[in-house]
Amino acid sequence: MAGLREDRAKRGKRRTVNGVFVVLASLATGLALLALVLILGSLLINGVGGLSASVFLLDQPSPGEPGGLRNAIVGSLMMCGGGMALSVVIGVLAGTWLAEYGDGKALATGVRFLNDVLLSAPSILVGLFVYEIMVRPFHGFSAGAGAVALAFLAIPVVTRTTEDMLRLQPHALREAGMALGASKGHVIRSVIWRASRPGLVTGALLGFARISGETAPLLFTSPGNPFLSLRIDEPVAALPTVIFQYALSAYDDWEALAWAGALLIAVAVLAANIIGRVLTRGRRSR
Repeated sequence: MAGLREDRAKRGKRRTVNGVFVVLASLATGLALLALVLILGSLLINGVGGLSASVFLLDQPSPGEPGGLRNAIVGSLMMCGGGMALSVVIGVLAGTWLAEYGDGKALATGVRFLNDVLLSAPSILVGLFVYEIMVRPFHGFSAGAGAVALAFLAIPVVTRTTEDMLRLQPHALREAGMALGASKGHVIRSVIWRASRPGLVTGALLGFARISGETAPLLFTSPGNPFLSLRIDEPVAALPTVIFQYALSAYDDWEALAWAGALLIAVAVLAANIIGRVLTRGRRSR
């Protein structure tokens, strides 16, 4: 009887601890969801009112004048596109080397460690580094320097995702390809990359989501341009820097444009994350 009572007491204690844990986890989840709803709600309430055709057709205005965010949207697309082009090429190749050729090598261990460090590096330090190697020596800000700074932030994400996706592929695919006489490089390009395509696309989308709202690196590399420019060797505007400038202004029309720009970035990041999740789920279901 004493042993039975002791077992019941232990089970009751475990149920109590489990109940407390579930309550705390539920509260934390609720607080996170509440914060997300408040943020998205404020963006929708304030941002939708600032959206109009002029946001996409006109450049940054002077105070009190009609205008939009065309130059900032184009500048963001230029720098994010350039940064993603660099990061996808470098990140996919680096992740492939780590997954396929780097096992057991000290160099791979060092590269993986440095990649993890770069994943958590403050973006403002990356901007300062690119300023020292690209802006200061050439005596001028440029869209190219901004793209390189954003690439430094996206490369670790693409590298880590690529390595993880390639390691998920069964070794039977590699063995079957090489058994037919194909070289290891040909098997990786034609079989492993193709089987990992959804994961590689997901890594690229996550990298884009990482850099699309960055402001600090652009303040050191391409702080802005009130006019539309398509030249990579000139400074261009970007949505994050324009939002930073307009949100701190005393003009209501500038604040409305800042809210509209913030909503555009939020929609772009949300879309990239949703697409990445869908692709990852589709890959797992197969």
